[in-house]
Amino acid sequence: MENGNGCCFSSVSSIATLSSVAVVVILILIRVLHVIYCSGRPLSKRASKPVSTLIILGSGGHTAEMLNLLAVLQKDRFNPRYYIAAATDNMSLQKAMMLENSLASESGIKVADTAQFMKIYRSREVGQSYITSVWTTLIATVHALWLMIKIRPEVILCNGPGTCIPLCVIAFIFKVLGIRWSSIFYVESIARVRRLSLSGLLLYKLWMADQLFVQWPQLQQQYPRATYVGRLM
Repeated sequence: MENGNGCCFSSVSSIATLSSVAVVVILILIRVLHVIYCSGRPLSKRASKPVSTLIILGSGGHTAEMLNLLAVLQKDRFNPRYYIAAATDNMSLQKAMMLENSLASESGIKVADTAQFMKIYRSREVGQSYITSVWTTLIATVHALWLMIKIRPEVILCNGPGTCIPLCVIAFIFKVLGIRWSSIFYVESIARVRRLSLSGLLLYKLWMADQLFVQWPQLQQQYPRATYVGRLM
């Protein structure tokens, strides 16, 4: 009898555990679907208030395109601005500082009051082995989490560098958990005519970007949820 009672209790306990796990999974899925459904809407509710903006820079052409985009951005609307570039990228933040210094000279406002500049570890350097990249990816993820907790941006602007992926993933998780709602706006490079970059493809397929902009009409036809905005360069 005791063995029978023990088996019954074990079975009931297992069923209860599985039921609890199933309920949690269903609630998480519902929350994820809710986040995806509501994506792209937050800014319209606070049209008159400045929003803290995280700007993710990449080396070479990515930074040039982003700076061209920032040149026509409403600076008083997207304020303060936080610039992030890879730790091994020595030029992108310098170019961003030059842009902010020119804006400060025109407005008379100190750069320290409107912009901050930060670096983030890369998940993997060019030529690095995949074995050692496991460790560097872990470090980069922890660093990205710390930066996101510190900045807590309302808007994220990015246009292709791989460094944007951990930051955007963490931002999406924060949305699901209700920690912070960060609207993610991804602008695909003008060099991408027929296919999205890997970063753009991940954000598109995983429904993480609130809005994904492309600069070629044939690219929008292939990815119908993207928004064609014409050439920005």
